[in-house]
Amino acid sequence: MKVYRIHLSSWTASFRYPNLISAYQPTLPAPPLATINGLISAAAGDYIVIDNERVGFVLTHAGKTVDLETIYQMGRSLSQIKSNVIRREFLTDVNLYLYTDSYRIAGYFRQPCYQMLLGRSGDLAQVDEIDELQIDEKESLSKLKGTIIPFRKYQLPAPLQALPKSFTNTIPRRNIGTSPYYLLDCNYRQPGPINAKGFEDIVEDEPWDVYWQEH
Repeated sequence: MKVYRIHLSSWTASFRYPNLISAYQPTLPAPPLATINGLISAAAGDYIVIDNERVGFVLTHAGKTVDLETIYQMGRSLSQIKSNVIRREFLTDVNLYLYTDSYRIAGYFRQPCYQMLLGRSGDLAQVDEIDELQIDEKESLSKLKGTIIPFRKYQLPAPLQALPKSFTNTIPRRNIGTSPYYLLDCNYRQPGPINAKGFEDIVEDEPWDVYWQEH
């Protein structure tokens, strides 16, 4: 089976926890599906929600750190604008490997229409490489990492978080299909296999399993 591996890299990435408002902003260890839909839409230059196409991803990073960030809080009038300083966590030296069986989706990343972002507007990413792979699909995955896995279908010892699958193309935007997911960091060590469809890939001598996300 032919799939395409799209490699994006960025100095930083920050995937915020939905509905979390506090003086400290942690980052998710891997992007939600809404971010993947946003990347594909930015590359295509049009609003796209993945439907029938197969998509999977693995995100790696060198570590986490925290920085101070100035934000501006706005009231009902311009006179009520005030600044504040918060602590924001972010990932460093980030690589996102996006997999798809769609030639159309892979083609969008050859000449993206808009900026590639791994989170916030300052987390600029670049497309490093697009490769064609011949893979053998399997139905038991034991080396999952750097991704999200739906909670309702599988059992894994990992943190849980409700995440949106996409957002509407309206103002204000509304989230679509929020569901609970396991959050798997790139250093995650899976204790046992799960019965799920995907395949194995090896990048720089590091093997991992790729889970086909459900839409």
